[in-house]
Amino acid sequence: MKTIGTKAYTTLSQSLLWLRGREPILLVVVLLVVGGIWMFAQIAGEVIEGETKAFDEWAVRAMRQPDNPAQPIGPSFLQEMGRDATALGGIGALSLFTIVIAGYLWLDRKRHMTVFLIASTLGGLIISLSLKHLFDRPRPDMVPHLSIVHTSSFPSGHSMLSAVVYLTLGSLLASVLPRQTLRIYTLAVACMLTLIVGVSRVYLGVHYPTDVLAGWIAGLTWALSCWLLARRFQRSGQIETERDELDR
Repeated sequence: MKTIGTKAYTTLSQSLLWLRGREPILLVVVLLVVGGIWMFAQIAGEVIEGETKAFDEWAVRAMRQPDNPAQPIGPSFLQEMGRDATALGGIGALSLFTIVIAGYLWLDRKRHMTVFLIASTLGGLIISLSLKHLFDRPRPDMVPHLSIVHTSSFPSGHSMLSAVVYLTLGSLLASVLPRQTLRIYTLAVACMLTLIVGVSRVYLGVHYPTDVLAGWIAGLTWALSCWLLARRFQRSGQIETERDELDR
């Protein structure tokens, strides 16, 4: 057993040294992916054991008026804005965004990037549905739902899929943009959309905060994994880069 542990440690050390020698950002992203998997497992374990129940229920109730749990806090228009925000994480909106960006990349003759984008998005959807089926956590029942729901609660599908789609789209687009300011702006918008969708799910009473947090972490982990794969394919010439755009 000790020999196996030593070999595993040696292999991991060699891999980290290889990554560090090639590009520091790759090492950072790999560590983030590993950390994301660990954090998701920790949250899932606490949810299964019921350790987050008191906080989750308190947070959902805190989003409603004390004398009328059917009404969310804030002005009346905020409820409508919450529905608009949550729609950005729905299958319809995410599919539309993916199709639009895929069409742009295809017309820009980045055919391999287009295929990779679609495969990454579908992979995230499959993972999200599989995790929901695996944990099968009931939805919050202490307040009326302000949005129609069809699946179980953990992790939040809207939060995860918005992270998968927006962060994957943002990272893939950023990888082919020639200017750093454009790359930063693209990633910032992707993060903002992901955060807005997640918060709206708790506000509408259809998810616990831990559902949303787990969805964000799972989506971010998948998006970072896709970014790593895209970088590898770009280095081997299997996916187009910004240099291809400059050379045309």
